[in-house]
Amino acid sequence: MKPTLIQLLTTVALTFSGFMVPSLAKSNDVAQIKALEQSFQDAVRAKDPVAIMKLYAPGDQLFVFDVVPPRQYAGFDAYKKDWEDTIAMFDGPVTFELTDLVITTDGHGLAYSHSIQHLTGRMKGADAIDVTVRVTDVYKKIGGKWLIVQEHASVPVDLETGKPDLQSKP
Repeated sequence: MKPTLIQLLTTVALTFSGFMVPSLAKSNDVAQIKALEQSFQDAVRAKDPVAIMKLYAPGDQLFVFDVVPPRQYAGFDAYKKDWEDTIAMFDGPVTFELTDLVITTDGHGLAYSHSIQHLTGRMKGADAIDVTVRVTDVYKKIGGKWLIVQEHASVPVDLETGKPDLQSKP
């Protein structure tokens, strides 16, 4: 029996859909991670550590290298305290901008990104702060939601002086 045109088109569509679905999934994953990063920006600007921490994996799944001591934070509770302490140091509003965001996803629940993050504000009892950091995030889809499971924030260091370059430009 000779296949009909509809059967042929259906076969072709099903064959190629296997190639297109991962691409659509990756595109949707990237959009969701961009939304997560926008929520992060909004939460930092609002100085809301609870909203910030909603974007990170719970429990021991989280590991962070931050630019402030201690060198590393293992687990949600340790990093939550870091954000609470950091936000409490500011007097008045902060400005925060995340740029140069590049996201890569595998289409199977893991992704990573890198970005440049710029923060300014006035510290309580001190001068204004103006810091630019480089950030690499690793995301995992947990319960259908993208969360940060690993983060590495850093600044370049002038090797001659040993001092950080807090306003680094490319």
